[in-house]
Amino acid sequence: MEINEIIEIVREAGNIMLSAKRPKVMEKSGHANFCTETDERIQEFLMKRLKEVLPEAEFLGEEEGQDKFLSKMESGFCFVIDPIDGTSNFIYEYRPSVISVGLLRDGEPFMGVVYDPYDDMMFSAEAGHGAYMNGERIMSTDSPLSDCLASFGTAPYYEELRDRSFDIAKKLLPLCVDLRRSGTAAFDMCCVALGRCGLYFELKIQLWDYAAAALIAKEAGCRITDIDGKTLSYRGATSVLCMARGIKDTPDCFLA
Repeated sequence: MEINEIIEIVREAGNIMLSAKRPKVMEKSGHANFCTETDERIQEFLMKRLKEVLPEAEFLGEEEGQDKFLSKMESGFCFVIDPIDGTSNFIYEYRPSVISVGLLRDGEPFMGVVYDPYDDMMFSAEAGHGAYMNGERIMSTDSPLSDCLASFGTAPYYEELRDRSFDIAKKLLPLCVDLRRSGTAAFDMCCVALGRCGLYFELKIQLWDYAAAALIAKEAGCRITDIDGKTLSYRGATSVLCMARGIKDTPDCFLA
């Protein structure tokens, strides 16, 4: 399949997000972990349309009990879907919120699309073919961390990680220009890929949060690992450290 087919389907899904009004909110396990009827509607739409263009693919999605990586997903194709990354932003009309679709082939990232419909920012990448935003090639910044913004996620669903998250952030702040938090891991990684930020970290995110964005960041020249410097597994939850081209060494605040 062509990546443009995924892009067009995700763009259509973006129209569902833009047209949504006062969504019904459901809570899941974990602090402030929400799902809306719009999340479910977008995931259902994406699964239906993507199945039409790649019938043999498996599906892993955040909602509707589709959220477990199974052994059968280690071979062949598997779509990994986050219908709304930034659901709390979406509920409170705080931007951004994005749609993320990653395609794994034999358990490794093959294609990735992340779309912010509010600002019409369509990020995409194919393994080995570079990263793009709205069709234009993008690369991460070659500036040092001291000349960059840095972003982080608070892993809000995992209260046991709160102290460590903010301890790292406190130590990171004097090393960069300033810190940012958007509320969506996929968007933050894409901002590192685009050159808006030099670094992003979070102590625990799910596969659907990073399956697409990690590929986009890598194809934009970023170094992306878990918090301990290990390669991402693309099998489930992980910590993430994403650094732009200009950051040659891991900052001391991440070293055990």
